Amino acid sequence: MSSGTEEEKIESVQIEGLVALRIVKHCHEEGAGEIAQGVLLGLLADKTLEITNCFPHPRNDDDDFDEISYQIEMMRKLRDVNVDHFHVGWYQSTFLGSFLNKTFVESQFNYQKSIEESVVIVYDPLQTNQGMLSFKAYRLTKKLMDLYSSGEKNFTPEGLTQKGISFNNLLEEVPVTIRTSNLVNTLITEIEEASPPAVKEEFLSLATGSYLEKNVQLLIEGADELCQDSQKLHNYQRNVARQQQQIDAYKQRRMQENEMRKQRGDPLLPEEDVNKIYRPQQPPPRLENLLSTAQIATYCDHLNEFASQSFSKLFIAESVQKTEEI
Repeated sequence: MSSGTEEEKIESVQIEGLVALRIVKHCHEEGAGEIAQGVLLGLLADKTLEITNCFPHPRNDDDDFDEISYQIEMMRKLRDVNVDHFHVGWYQSTFLGSFLNKTFVESQFNYQKSIEESVVIVYDPLQTNQGMLSFKAYRLTKKLMDLYSSGEKNFTPEGLTQKGISFNNLLEEVPVTIRTSNLVNTLITEIEEASPPAVKEEFLSLATGSYLEKNVQLLIEGADELCQDSQKLHNYQRNVARQQQQIDAYKQRRMQENEMRKQRGDPLLPEEDVNKIYRPQQPPPRLENLLSTAQIATYCDHLNEFASQSFSKLFIAESVQKTEEI
C-alpha cells in the first residue's frame, strides 16, 4: 500500500476494553525498566481504527528465534479460530513518556510503509499509577515518511529546512477511546459503589513528589543532551567557515599564479577539484536532535498535565477539609 493518504485515513482509534486490559497486564508484568511490546490486531471501519485483539512479543534470548515467523503463525492460529487477525500496528510500554528515539521511529516507519493504517499505542504504567490512564496512539506524519523514504542522508539542516520539518511535526497523535460493553459498564458501576471510602479517596492523594521529581530529572537530562548536540552543530559550522576561508585563499593564490604565468607566457595551471584537496565537512545528523527536542516537549506536556491534576486534587482536598470542619 502507498502512504500518500495516511493523514486522511484515521481520525480516531478505538480499543476494546479487554485489549486494553491485556496491554496493561503485559506492561505491568514486565516490571520497571523493561519495555513491553506486542502486536495489535483489528480492522479499519470508515476513519476509525478498531483494535479488537493483541498478543505480546515473547522474551526470547535465542538468536535463532524468528520474530516475524512467530507473528505470522500467531495470526494464522487466530484466523483458524475466527478471531480478527489483521495486523494494524503495535504497542509498547514507556517510562514517563520517554519513548521517542531512533528505534521507535524506524519501527513505526516500517509498519506504516507496509500497512498504511498502522498506529503505535504507547502505554505508561507509572503515569497510570498516578491516576491518569495513559493510552496514546501515534503515527508518523507524511512529511517525515517522505523524508525517511528518501534516505537518512537527507537528515541534514538543509534537508530539514527544505521539507519544513521541525520537532513538532514528526508525529501526529490520534485520539484514543476505550470501548466496553454495557455489561462491563454495569459491573464497573457496581464495583465503584461497593468500594470502601478509603479506596474512593485514593485519587486525592497528594504524595506525588517522586513522580514530579523523576519527570523533572528526565527533562534536565534531555536538555543536557540537546546542549551537547547544539555544540556539535556549532563546531561543524565553525569548521565549515574555516575551511571556506582556506578554499577562498587557495583560489586566490591560484588566480594570482595564473596571472603571473599569463604575463610570462607560460601555460596556465589546470583546473582542479577543490573537494579533492579540501574534503567537505560532513554535517551531523539532525534526526537525534529533532527527537530529543520532541521528547523534551513531551516532558513539558506531562508536567503541565500533572500540575493541573495536582492543583485540582489540592483544591478538592481543601474543600473536603473545610466541609469536615464545619
